[in-house]
Parts: sequence; C-alpha cells; structure tokens
Amino acid sequence: MDGQVVSGDGAPVEGVQGPLVAAFREAQRRSAPQFTIPGHKGRIGEIDPELVGPLAADQPLHGGLDTPKLARGALQTSERMAARHFGADWCRFGVGGSTQTNLALCLALGRPGDQVIVGRALHRSLFSGLVLSGLEPVWILASAHRETGLPLGITPSALRRAVALAPEARAVILTDPGYLGTLSPISELARVAHGAGMALVVDQAWGAHFGFHPGLPRHALALGADALVTSVHKTGLGHTQASLACARTGRLELARLERGFDATHTTSPAGSILASIEGSLELMSARGEELLGRAMELVHAARRQLREALPGVGVPDESQFPGRDGPLFDPLRLVVQLAPLGADGRAVEVEMLRRGVALEYADRDLLAPVVTLADDCGTVRRLVSEIVRAVGATGRGSDRPLRPPLSWRVRPKVALSPREAFFAGHERVAWQLAAGRVSAELVAPYPPGIPVLAPGEVVAAHHLRVLRAAARGGARIAYASDPSLGWLDVVSE
Repeated sequence: MDGQVVSGDGAPVEGVQGPLVAAFREAQRRSAPQFTIPGHKGRIGEIDPELVGPLAADQPLHGGLDTPKLARGALQTSERMAARHFGADWCRFGVGGSTQTNLALCLALGRPGDQVIVGRALHRSLFSGLVLSGLEPVWILASAHRETGLPLGITPSALRRAVALAPEARAVILTDPGYLGTLSPISELARVAHGAGMALVVDQAWGAHFGFHPGLPRHALALGADALVTSVHKTGLGHTQASLACARTGRLELARLERGFDATHTTSPAGSILASIEGSLELMSARGEELLGRAMELVHAARRQLREALPGVGVPDESQFPGRDGPLFDPLRLVVQLAPLGADGRAVEVEMLRRGVALEYADRDLLAPVVTLADDCGTVRRLVSEIVRAVGATGRGSDRPLRPPLSWRVRPKVALSPREAFFAGHERVAWQLAAGRVSAELVAPYPPGIPVLAPGEVVAAHHLRVLRAAARGGARIAYASDPSLGWLDVVSE
C-alpha cells in the first residue's frame, strides 16, 4: 500500500508498519490502566492464566488502537491507503468475514423488488444478502469444463442472455474465482454489464492474492468491476474473519455503500483483525512477487509429483483454461480429482485426518487442499505423501466420470423470491414428503457453502437423495435445521 511510516527521529521504519499495525504494537506496550472495553483489559493472566493464549492478541479499535472517539483516525488512514492500492473511491475493512461485506454490498445495490443478475454458484452469504435487501435474483447457471469437469465461470454470452431477460436489473453479482479455482473473463463481463447500465460486483473472497504477482490474475477492479469483496484471511495473511470491500462510485452511490456497511458492521470491531488486514496488504505489496512466486512453484511441483505417484489422477492447471486476459484458472489452486482412480475422497480425508492432516475440501470425487505463501517445501511434500499414502490405504474401485459436485449442477425451479420464502409461514415435513414443496431454508454441503436447496426454490427429490447420501457419508450439511435431513422446513401451503 502507499505511504511510509517514520520513527520519532524521522528515519523510515523497516518492515510492516502502517498506522493500524503501529497502533496495535503501541497498545500492546501500554501499561496504564484503561477504563474501556473489552472486559479483560489485557489483564486476563491475573485472573485465569489458561485464557492468556486465546486473548493475548486481542485489542479493540475503540480505546485500543485508537481513542474511544477515534481521534487519531488510524483506521480511516489505512482504508484510504487500501483504496488507492485497489484504484477505488471507497474501501472499508470488515471483521465479520466476507459474509459481512457481501451483505453490505447487497444493501447498497438497490431497493426491495429490484432485480439483480446473479451467478447461481454463490456463497450462502449472498443469499442472505438477497433476503435482507429484498433484491430479486435472475440466475445464471454454471456450466462444466469439457476436459476436466470443473465448474466454469460465467461467460459473456450467458450474461447477455440474462441481461435480455432482465434489462432493468440494477447490477450483476458474481462469485469469482470459484471455489475450485476457475475464473470468469471479468473485463468482458464488465463491458456487457456496463453496456446495459448495470454495475458489476464481484465476491472475490478466494482472490486476496490477486494482483500481487504478474503470474496471477489481476483483481476484479483492475479488470473493470465496480466493487469487490475479498477475504484477507483465506489466501492472504489476515486474522480469521478479516475481509474488505472496495468500490468505485461511478455506478454505485457512496452514501448507500457507507450505510450498507455500517448496517452490517459491529460497533466494537477487533483492532487485531483490522491491523492484520493492513499488515497483509502491506506485506503482499512489498514482497508479493517473492512469496507468491514461491507458493506457485510449490503448487506446480505438487501437481507434478501427484501425477507421477498416482498415474491417471486429475490435477488441473491453468494451461487448460486459456482466456483473453490470461488463464481462467487460479495458478495457486490445487485440485486433486480422484474419480479417475476410483478412490473415495471422503475415505481419503478420514485417513489423512487420522494422521493430523486437514484439507479445506474433500468429497467423494475430489480434494482441494489450500496452499498459501505460508507453506514451504516441507509442508507440501507432507501433503503429497499423505494423499498418496491415503489413496493406497483406502483402496480403489471403478473409475468415475469427471463432473462438478452437486452444488454446481443445481438447476433451480423458482417459486418465490428468497425474501418472500424467508418471511412466509413455514412447516416441517419428513424428507420423503418434501419433494415438490417450496424450500423455506438454505441447505449447503460445506465446504463449499454453495446452496443446493435455497429459500423460494422447489425441492427436487433427486437433490434430497444426493444430499442425504452425502450426510450419511460424513459430509457436513450446513445451515439445515436438521443436518441429517430427516426432515425439512418448507413454505406452508
């Protein structure tokens, strides 16, 4: 980010030292008693030493990194620095993950009843945003890559068809990159959206590293989007829950962005999370090419080693997804497709967990471990060896075709808007009786958190059967009132 911090004698300070990071360090050194919240006041060791670890880094913004009345303006200064980095007019740091920042942008886009064009492979937070805002979605459905079976991003032709169906829509909302690393041609989609008078908003939660290395995609604003959200804690170096939203105000109203953000943001933000956002951006700006270059080399090596050790395994890479502005696949994303081997990814995950190795995503057909700039040769070598060992230990069956998981294959039949279904009368029915009814709840295998059933959509018997089988196989069925799916909440008739 722009800006430089100097010490009291005017000499530049080395390392990450933006205003929030500097304020955090100062707060940690402070010895005078503070008569502000949080209740532990940094003195928990005098009450219960067991809680020192969980609370050691906790510093509030109000009365911690800044005065209770925010007289120093450390956060505002840091957000302005981040806005300059992204080429944005507005930027806010969130402490509720990209869930909160997605909700904020939804509230800023329009009024209840306004239409928005949305990619259906969206995170559940955007569904919640549609409920809160009353925006009505016009869905664009995912398609599959012929060679790898991975779900693809949104194409310009698909967006043009959606625009023709909803010419008065206020905005286009995309989730990009997708959970499995595929990308949409953002610059082309921006031209289509802008030509129709619509803003383009991108949930780029999995793209916090974009724009910090020439071998990586540029971030969404650099490609013409009007707003983006990113999870600094995912592929950046932020504290868990660290997120930011930034926007240009040519097609979006500054006051609405501010109101939307403030309506969803806590009035007691954690200064430690805010400082980590600033620190991550600063470090990536200063050393991104070095650190991300090493991480990409590790991923490339892991793909090569997996292909050698498990002949026939699917390990997609960017060369298979060409695009006008660069490959439409994140070079840092490692996807391991076990279907061609006949191996069961769920059993592989259990075996790996038994040995203490956790994966971000695993279903029957594929694994998606997350490799970041915090990894090194040793951690990635362990990852590869554990995958190979677990495949051998759990056995193989007949090979299976490559196709996207169910979350990306949903073709919804919409009966009510998400908001109408959320506030409608509900009743609980056994799963055998739910088919053909209108879902009142959101049901998503997690990860990836992409809904298979959503409020306002007609329940398909096939989807229920697949979800119940996944639950029996050990998958986490998130957000459902009954995670085992013995019953389902539906809209009352």
